Amino acid sequence: MKNLNILLAGLGLIALSSCNDFLDKLPDDRAEVNTFEKAKKLVASAYSEGSPDFLMEWSSDNVIDNGKTFMYQTNQSEVYRWKPVTTDGNDDPRSVWNSSYRAVGHANEVLASLSKVKDRDPSPVRAEALLCRAWTMFRLSNIFCMAYDGTKANQYLGLPYPKEPGVSVNERGTLKQLYENINADIEEALPLLDDSYLTAPKYHFNSRAAYAFAARFNLYYGQWQKAIDYATKSLGSAPSADLRNWPHYKTLSGSVDIHNAYISSSEKANYMLQTAYSSLGRLISTGALRFNFAQQVIAKELFWAPMPWGRGSQNNTLYQSRMLYGNTQLTFFPKIMSEMQYTNAAKTAGYIHSLDAVFTADETLLVRAEAEILLKNYTAALADMNAWVVSHTEETAGSATRPTLTEASINSFFNGLPTVPAKVMLDAQMGIKKPLHPQGFSVEDGTQTNMLYALLQMRRIETWQQGLRFQDIKRYGIEITHRIDGEDPLYFVAGDLRGAIQLPSDVINSGLQANPRN
Repeated sequence: MKNLNILLAGLGLIALSSCNDFLDKLPDDRAEVNTFEKAKKLVASAYSEGSPDFLMEWSSDNVIDNGKTFMYQTNQSEVYRWKPVTTDGNDDPRSVWNSSYRAVGHANEVLASLSKVKDRDPSPVRAEALLCRAWTMFRLSNIFCMAYDGTKANQYLGLPYPKEPGVSVNERGTLKQLYENINADIEEALPLLDDSYLTAPKYHFNSRAAYAFAARFNLYYGQWQKAIDYATKSLGSAPSADLRNWPHYKTLSGSVDIHNAYISSSEKANYMLQTAYSSLGRLISTGALRFNFAQQVIAKELFWAPMPWGRGSQNNTLYQSRMLYGNTQLTFFPKIMSEMQYTNAAKTAGYIHSLDAVFTADETLLVRAEAEILLKNYTAALADMNAWVVSHTEETAGSATRPTLTEASINSFFNGLPTVPAKVMLDAQMGIKKPLHPQGFSVEDGTQTNMLYALLQMRRIETWQQGLRFQDIKRYGIEITHRIDGEDPLYFVAGDLRGAIQLPSDVINSGLQANPRN
């Protein structure tokens, strides 16, 4: 029974009454999916309702300990300490695992049903289902696996990759096999894309979102030319026209208006939006203060940190440097906020959601720029980086002026910054220039490294609160410190096995191999 129900322990689809129950009860009555419209409806359930953002964000260097005098949630402390999570809330490993494999199961139901669809060519639905499966497994890999390293991918653990409804996969396999499966689904899906059948394209894998996903995946996979090619297909011939309209945000009256504009489907920059059962928005804006986005991180390493566009909140051309809310212990930008789904007319009961812009023009542009740097195509990279700078900064602010980045200016700036030590003991040692120890690839000292410092800082700003910073830390072997009030600091080193967050305990107890620890 253990082997058959490894995924079932995480899926939470049915009770564990017998081994055969899992195979006997198929979700959504697969035999009824025999028309294009039914398949289209079913594929909408192939998007996971779990978000990895909390797990990844609190593992990163974006969060700090404000001290014992402040309250905290148990999961905040456990994730910050890179320990197994013992709680079972919407943002915790078990819920994310459950939601993700449930979504994969629905994608498999769709794929298995399409042979019955005769009233219209089902290829576009097949593409969406394949992308949903690949995307969900990719996000799970970012949480529960090491960063892809071609020299170790045959040794690192992967994750079960079910492809047939009702058939359990009982082994994790290798990370190499996991990435090969994701890649195969993406490559099969892309030629089948057709946006014409989508009624709400920003909530589905429309073509731009699909190619943005393919670009990010190939960046992480070390396939840099493919990342460039797919990012270009996503962005089109005039990417600057799709970058976020920050001057408009500057005119908005408060955090709610900014948030509503940020997650709007009419915002050109948003290629795909995804909902999740999550309390992240509440935790970011009003949550427990001990482990959170403290102002010294904003000042030393994020929006107010010295960069070519300025520093601080006044002499800084970066638009977001003056769009922050909160206090010393919790400073936030209203990108992700709580969205309530009420279950009664009185609006006294319901479910808390988050809405996340999982693919955007801005992040996709930075994916392309990073791949261009890694291929030493600095002219193209600078063009993309400067497009991002123009979009995200105003011409002047205080004594700061919008820069035009060049190889010389980037080298001069970063050569003049102090290097952050691997073990940070004091606030004064914090900073943005953290040495790179790439996993499975190498970068040259000098221009290439300095260009990557600039690019990774842009990515850190662009993806703040969404968890992608932790994957950048893993990919580049960036060593970070989590200081803890009254205790010895914790250090995350290059290739740290804790980068693969531990599986849910019930999944391990059902027989799936746990992530190893040093």
